Amino acid sequence: MTKKERALRACETLEQVYPEATCALKYEKPYELLIAVRLSAQCTDARVNLVTPKLFAAYPTLEDFAAADIADLEEIVRPCGFYHMKAKSIKEMAGQLLENFNGVVPDTMEELLTLSGVGRKTANLILGDVYGKPAIVADTHFIRITGRLGLTKSKDPVQVERDLRPLVPPERSSDFCHRIVWFGRDTCRARKPQCKGCPMAEFCPSCEEKV
Repeated sequence: MTKKERALRACETLEQVYPEATCALKYEKPYELLIAVRLSAQCTDARVNLVTPKLFAAYPTLEDFAAADIADLEEIVRPCGFYHMKAKSIKEMAGQLLENFNGVVPDTMEELLTLSGVGRKTANLILGDVYGKPAIVADTHFIRITGRLGLTKSKDPVQVERDLRPLVPPERSSDFCHRIVWFGRDTCRARKPQCKGCPMAEFCPSCEEKV
């Protein structure tokens, strides 16, 4: 089985297991997703989802975020960790969106990467979830599981993205990434992956090594 065939089998299998491909972060506006992803660095999505309702209620518009008192902003995002850095980049990002993009979250990788605190992982998530474009979100779950599936040998997010783009059908790529996250939490965990009964056991080379 080639890598492309294995990637397609993985897509098909996860579509059956997780018919609804959803982002774990809760948001209503595109810029809220940007902020939620920034908060999720070194933090669980579950904790971010506990913080963002209060955050978005305190700052209901981009203008509010741009004008925020940094100490007040830090206090709200403190539970997400690294709150000095995260609050600073959120405030800067809001100002950049207003000044450079008329308050609209941009729809290209190049423009998204100009925003404070935004890297390729965040940019890909925005492109896929907000604009429905092909996207490979190389987070820790994605890197771990695609490595175990033998689709990449790299641990570097940028290289993993490069390796997977030709393997995953573009129109399925964004949803595939969401499904990988759920699968990583439920079954293919970092420690003690549940290989027994895994829906991808039949074609996963790592499972063959363990079983």
